[in-house]
This record gives sequence, structure tokens and C-alpha cells, in this order.
Amino acid sequence: MPTGVQLLDPAFLRKLERLSLVCRKPFPGQMKGEKRSTRRGSSVEFTDYREYIPGDDLRYVDWNMAARSERFYLKLFVEEEDLFLALLVDSSRSMGFGEPRKIDCAIRLAAAVGYIGLVNYDRVMVQPYSSSLRKPLPVQRGRVGIAPFFAYLQQLEPAERTDFAVALHRFAAGAQSRGLAMVISDFFDPNWQEGLKALFARGFQVTVLHLLAPDEMEPTLRGDLRIIDSETSENRELSITPQLLQRYRQTLEGFCNEIATYCRRYGADYLRVSSDLSLEEVALRSLRKMGLLR
Repeated sequence: MPTGVQLLDPAFLRKLERLSLVCRKPFPGQMKGEKRSTRRGSSVEFTDYREYIPGDDLRYVDWNMAARSERFYLKLFVEEEDLFLALLVDSSRSMGFGEPRKIDCAIRLAAAVGYIGLVNYDRVMVQPYSSSLRKPLPVQRGRVGIAPFFAYLQQLEPAERTDFAVALHRFAAGAQSRGLAMVISDFFDPNWQEGLKALFARGFQVTVLHLLAPDEMEPTLRGDLRIIDSETSENRELSITPQLLQRYRQTLEGFCNEIATYCRRYGADYLRVSSDLSLEEVALRSLRKMGLLR
């Protein structure tokens, strides 16, 4: 995995800083449909005035208005509420496939979305998984968390086979907070529905990034070959013909549509992503169009 500045380009980071995460579900401490709540006090956005009441904090009195009107007014603000963002990154062996590798794309996607959360002072954690949960990155918050966040992502490498259901069940059962859960995976596990269902049952707002390599979406293989499963090491001899490739494309399309339909049924967002797609296309266009970012 590239390190340092190569993880995310500095110019791209500046673009990400203009964005924020959008929460559509009501979580404790947040208003339904947004991530803001009205409070008195210092915050990010001025909204209105009200007359001073004895006992109010004098720091928030508008002294210029008091001089003009000879009455005291308190400034009111909209204060940003922090969100909890869980980045659930598939780090099983199959994620090592592709050019570029799916795991490298997953890491950069997680880095981009997590960076947006951190610069907006949201709580961000990374939970990689394969056959079970791997050691997570504990919750980070604010710009002070950016360096450990990037450093953690850069050391992730694919290992073991996937057990999607077990891993996500364990994460959901142990989650201390509800919030946004972004699942980044190739979904090469027959029990993927059970894993997602655990997140839905726990009350997360779920976004699925279904990551596939270009050679998985449009194979270039031809002739008589031995195909080896990257996770189970099972192998099979196949004659790759145009007819077989056509059936493969139809099966893959049906598989992707099945996941998308399941997500829509439970109010989750679904996006199919090729590992060679630019980050700007995904983060600045697709995720904004989906309503996850603004």
C-alpha cells in the first residue's frame, strides 16, 4: 500500500474539507434528517438573536447591538453535532485481487470518507474484518486523529477468508454507538445478507460500497485454464469460451442487483465501484449524489 502523501493527494484533501457527512436517521443527540441541533453558545454558524436573560453567559452578548439599541441581546448559533462513523473494511484474501488491488481502493475510499468525518469533528473508527473481526482502529476525532487514522489504514493487508456474517454480527453486538456504517467489500461470501441484517437491526444508517476489480467486471481470460479460489484454494479446470463469459456477466449482474435490491429494502445505500475508478468520481460525485455527503 502506498504510504505518506500518496494515500490521498493534498489537492484532493482540500476538496474533501469542503464536504460533510449527512445523517438521515435520528440518533441520540441529533435532529431527524440532519446533523444539527440549535443551542445557545459558541459554535460554527450564527442564526439569530434573543433578548438577554439574567444568568446567560455574558460572552455571547452582542455588545455592538447593545450600544446601538441600549438593550442586551444574546447571539444564538447552530452547533454541529458529532456523528459516529464506522468504516467496515473487508480485508480478506479476495480483496488482494485486481489491478489496482481491491484492498488498496478500499483503503483510499475509507481514507477519503473518514477524513471528511475527522475534519468535521465526527467520531471515526475503522473495523477491518475477514474470518472475524481484526484489531480495529479505536475511535478518532478531530484533526489530531488524522495521522493515526492514515497510518492505520496504510498497514492493512488482506488475510484469511471471509466470514461476512460472523464479523458483522460481532461488530453490531459490540457497538457502543449507533451512527453511519460504511461497508466496503467485494461481497464474496454467501452469507452477506446475515451480516447486513445485523447492522440494520442495530439501527445503523448503512452505506454499501460493492468493490470489484476490472477483471472481475469484464474478464479478459480465454482458453483452457485452471481457476484457483483465492480464499479457499479450491481449483477447477475451465474452458473459457464466449458463451461462458456471457453467462458469467449475467450471473455477476444478477448478483449485484440482488445486493442493491436488498439494500433498498432496508433503506441502505448501494454503490458498485470498480477498483480503477478515480476517488474524485466516487467521493465528489457518486457519494454526493447518493446524499451521503454534502
